[in-house]
Amino acid sequence: MKYLSKVSLVLGIGISLFLLGCQQNQNAEAQGIISANGASKDDITNANAEVKLDKIKLPENFKIEVWAADIPNARSLAISEDGVVFVGNRQENKVFAVIDEDGDGKANTKYTLADGLNMPNGVAYKDGDLYVAEVNRIIRFKDIKNNLDNPSYEVVYDGYPTESHHGWKFISFGPDGKLYIPVGAPCNICESENEVFASITRIDVDSPNPTPEIVAHGVRNTVGFDWDPKTGDMWFTDNGRDMMGDDVPNCELNHVTKAGQHFGYPYWHEGSVKDPEFGDKGGPASDYVAPAAKLGAHTAPLGMRFYKGNMFPGAYQNQVFIAKHGSWNRSKKSGYVLTSIKVEGSNASGEKEFASGWLDEASQKAWGRPVDVQEMQDGSLLISDDMAGVIYRVTYSAK
Repeated sequence: MKYLSKVSLVLGIGISLFLLGCQQNQNAEAQGIISANGASKDDITNANAEVKLDKIKLPENFKIEVWAADIPNARSLAISEDGVVFVGNRQENKVFAVIDEDGDGKANTKYTLADGLNMPNGVAYKDGDLYVAEVNRIIRFKDIKNNLDNPSYEVVYDGYPTESHHGWKFISFGPDGKLYIPVGAPCNICESENEVFASITRIDVDSPNPTPEIVAHGVRNTVGFDWDPKTGDMWFTDNGRDMMGDDVPNCELNHVTKAGQHFGYPYWHEGSVKDPEFGDKGGPASDYVAPAAKLGAHTAPLGMRFYKGNMFPGAYQNQVFIAKHGSWNRSKKSGYVLTSIKVEGSNASGEKEFASGWLDEASQKAWGRPVDVQEMQDGSLLISDDMAGVIYRVTYSAK
């Protein structure tokens, strides 16, 4: 495993290209996409969505609708320059491409690009190609938009660990053009001899023999990250350990300022909570990077994106939207919401609930669980829900 010897998360040229890509006509009306027929194509225009949208609370003048239904275990999202939405999943073995063919603001076509995969949670799109992360490998569908009806893939790299505990992966391309790939801890809490566990790595997908480089250590399980469009810095969510009670430790929003930083796991949690089992094996808390924001215990923050569009009010510019998937072992459930948090430089503050209602507080029963967020070209926001098997679309219209 190769280490980064210097700060290399951001290259000047990469930032320029990244920021240039963000300058797009966010107010353009949705354009229909013509797609080829094939055995893998399904019409989902009238697909059933068992959701309770009347329960979802949003800020004034925002609206939520089902953009696509019949997307089993919809997890990570990626989008092409013309609006093809790619969807991975964790509990299923398929990857989908979902399309709004008639431009009416709702998807009506679903392609099954592959099945029989091993937890294909992560999807990323670059230069016409789709990249998918399984537990131990990265695969690539070349020229995917022109091959939706007859997709095939090649293996880019297959040397990641095969452990399935936290083995599902979120992936995304950074401003430097490299593909960033986390490797979760193979346990709730443990100290592994293999340095690649509990890390974020990156690879050069254009290399004939990619070699993972470790970007960040001490990352228990991140299933979402993005880059600040103003600074090019990487930010990521991290899920805190279990079995320390209802309120400890907090899940985290972290900020990477240089390569090779250590974010505390398994020795310290939320910056100041020493682990009862492994804390004495590490250094003092000051040896590790504390979170930029604490996101609540057991809330399971997953997908996160910086908002760059123009549809939402100006106050949301450069805010981070975070999908909190929700707790599984807390006596009173937490999470099951979408939040926004303001980021300025190295500071993250003012977290607010943006969308809530997937959890009925009285009965403690949930009918949906948000997973990932993805901005569309018009500035609207997609939210995946692996429990309801749908993708929502949030729009804003001033009255």
